[in-house]
Amino acid sequence: MDLKPLITLLAIVNPLAIVPFFIHYTQGFSAAQRRSTIRTAAFASFCVIAACALLGLQILEFFNISLQSFQVGGGMLLLISAMNMLNAQPAEAKPLTHELEQGAEKAAAGSSIAVVPLTIPLLTGPASMSTVVIYADRAQTFWQHASLVGYGVVIALATALCFSLADPIARVLGKTGINVMTRLMGLILAALAVEVMADGLGKLFPILVAR
Repeated sequence: MDLKPLITLLAIVNPLAIVPFFIHYTQGFSAAQRRSTIRTAAFASFCVIAACALLGLQILEFFNISLQSFQVGGGMLLLISAMNMLNAQPAEAKPLTHELEQGAEKAAAGSSIAVVPLTIPLLTGPASMSTVVIYADRAQTFWQHASLVGYGVVIALATALCFSLADPIARVLGKTGINVMTRLMGLILAALAVEVMADGLGKLFPILVAR
């Protein structure tokens, strides 16, 4: 079983890095509201990954986009996400937008923040979706596709676990510890991004790999 897709997804999603945002958004929530938010965010994360694994290639075919081009574009997204993480930011965060502030406003107004912004874009944004589609193309058998969907279950469980233990994690690791973990994941993700881009460029321009 190839665990590289799971490692890549864990590095991108990185629920530990989202713990501070979860705590911030759910301030004032009751225990029942927190549990509901955790369940919804975990399930939504699984749905995004499963949908990309099962339908991503068909969507590319519908828009007549070659996988090689998508690999290069997806690799660039992964590299951008890695740069965010090396700066101790969530992989899918967009610092020049107001998504995080809008999420806090929604939480204050009593609206659900489990899907937006927790799941999309903080947990599973464009980089995560691109990664799943790229690895879905490499899946040759039913069981390999099933494994990719199964990795969505692992991501959902990791998300639920981190959010459920958000307060203890924040106390034990603190902001510094979470930042260190995020930077380490970013370094791993940067290497994987270069690999994905190199593979796509090699298929688009065979002369680059000619001996």
